[in-house]
Amino acid sequence: MSSSSSSSSSSSSSFRVQIIFVLFISGYLQGANAASSTVIVRNISKTEDAVNFHIYYGQTFKVIKNVVDGKSYLLIQNNSRMATRTKYCTPRIKSFVIPLSNYSADTYSFPVSFLELLGLLGSMKGITSDSVASECALKLYETGEIEMMNRSEPQQFSEFGAHFISETDQPQACNFANFVPLVEDYPLQRAEWIKFLGVFANLETRANKVYDAIKENYLCLTKVAASKNGSFKPIVAWMQYYDSGIWSFTKETCKLKYVEDAGGENIDNSISKITYNTSNPDDSEELHAILCTVDVVIDETYTLDPAGYNQSSFLENIGVEDKSCFGFIANQSLWRYDKRVQNLTTLDWNDGAVSQPQLVLADLIEVLFPNGNYSTTYFRNIAKGEGIVSIGANMCGRDISTPLEPTILSC
Repeated sequence: MSSSSSSSSSSSSSFRVQIIFVLFISGYLQGANAASSTVIVRNISKTEDAVNFHIYYGQTFKVIKNVVDGKSYLLIQNNSRMATRTKYCTPRIKSFVIPLSNYSADTYSFPVSFLELLGLLGSMKGITSDSVASECALKLYETGEIEMMNRSEPQQFSEFGAHFISETDQPQACNFANFVPLVEDYPLQRAEWIKFLGVFANLETRANKVYDAIKENYLCLTKVAASKNGSFKPIVAWMQYYDSGIWSFTKETCKLKYVEDAGGENIDNSISKITYNTSNPDDSEELHAILCTVDVVIDETYTLDPAGYNQSSFLENIGVEDKSCFGFIANQSLWRYDKRVQNLTTLDWNDGAVSQPQLVLADLIEVLFPNGNYSTTYFRNIAKGEGIVSIGANMCGRDISTPLEPTILSC
């Protein structure tokens, strides 16, 4: 049997096992509650685009199958008999009583903007870091509404209905739930993870509404971008510099997808080599030659000082004195996605940009086809000396008890 056939057979078997498990749980739990339970799950969410989680419904419970960690999260309605009688904490199953009255989050990498869109920010009572790109989450922390917790002590989080994490390679207690939208390849797939969180709070209707609005707006913007195409598409290079003198072009599917949807063309489609050592004369010359064919550069280089990183920083890292052939310099189209940053280290690119990809797409359309009438949210043009926006608690001017509405752009 060929390797592809073996893989297909294994995948098919795994899928059948998952379905059998869900059917078993559904039959067993429904039977256990049939005599006395009057709770009925009415609002439902279905995954349309995301591929790394699935949702199943019973009469008084829900099951989230998390493809990333292989676990099934059994969510039991709090006014059912099962809520007081059933508890799972095994390598395969974890149970939670819903809707959650409170929760905590590992905010070293957790995108809290999803919670804001659902109106759940006020129920977040514990965090592991103040490195969040949310003005209102910072405000809640500074006013004592949220407690700082030690992420190295998992049992601390047992007081909460759930503890959401995005870095899965850490010790986990029974109430840990892995929320990992970044494992998805495409922007809309990542945004649909709002449904994952909505299920924990019986907010499927709200999650569906938000995602539908974001998806509709995103697809509308792709049509706008398609209408702007002329004879040639702008060529875009996402690239990053490392301290060892290495420049690398990105191969991240999500970023390449953004460029395609914005009406551009990725440089990766035309070159076979993606890494160049500027200390090697041949590599350096080849890199410079490639950059002379590019219309737009997005510099992803990590820096401890985003405010101080500018065009001169980029050119110094490139190691070139004659920049006359760089069209992206002549046309002032050298960008970074660190426009919104908190405490000089936490980028909203990893938070708000994940939950609202339509804003990223709108930014990129302006980057590729500038008209000057649109102010970008996440990208700043360092060729024009554009600086950063420093996120702070003082910028939270809305009622935190109400959901944040997604930004829907005219198209």
